[in-house]
Amino acid sequence: MKKSSIYTMITGGTEGIGLELAKLFADHKHNLIIIARNQTKLEIIKSEFQKKYEISVETIQLDLSMDKACEKIIRTVEEKNLIVDNLINNAGIGSFGLFNESEDGFEEKLININIIALTNLTKYFLNKMIKRKNGGILNVASTAAFIGGPKMAMYYSSKAYVLSLTEALHDEVKEFGIRVSCLCPGPVKTSFQQKAGIRKSEKAKKYLMDANKVAEEAYVDFFRGKAIIIPGYKNKMLVLANKLIPRSLSRKIILKSNS
Repeated sequence: MKKSSIYTMITGGTEGIGLELAKLFADHKHNLIIIARNQTKLEIIKSEFQKKYEISVETIQLDLSMDKACEKIIRTVEEKNLIVDNLINNAGIGSFGLFNESEDGFEEKLININIIALTNLTKYFLNKMIKRKNGGILNVASTAAFIGGPKMAMYYSSKAYVLSLTEALHDEVKEFGIRVSCLCPGPVKTSFQQKAGIRKSEKAKKYLMDANKVAEEAYVDFFRGKAIIIPGYKNKMLVLANKLIPRSLSRKIILKSNS
């Protein structure tokens, strides 16, 4: 097992895209810090990964929607003298339905996870990377970042923030040799759809990408230093087409697809 103090940190790394990215980094012999809410899943992954990939795995059981969540992460890293060479901000939540009918308090929870935690972790570890003149950050957004999304207003808005922030940082830190990329997948075969209460028709389900395919494209393009990573030919065409039509029409299409 590697005893290096250099790690890749992945939030939401126990399922979906986060888990598939964790597998890829582990397969390339990156030590891992995996952050998630489910302690049982964390323990299983730690045991399996250390045995299969012969790497070191640290886990942090944490709900990123809670106050001072990032402080716990930073404190743990500092106490163990770990170096975060790559930060993967993958954790995120969504919801389905009219904005005014959403559960009270849900807005704060979504913003805390999708925006505040991502921002705080990015700033803290980016400063460390700049001092070392080495490292990379991959922020996970969505193709939803490119347009307003009726029936998923908060989710689409939060991902637009992630995309805009990441694009700006990509150019701000180039001179320091730091990679900053934004992953913008379309619908993926994960538990996200079910947790958000999104209903997909059988026809629509055929267009869902496999999480491992998304992760594979993301991994390659991340290390190539690409600013925006849109996995899948159809998703690339969707984003391009959206740029060519009026935003008012895009919103109508999204509203219909989300109905």
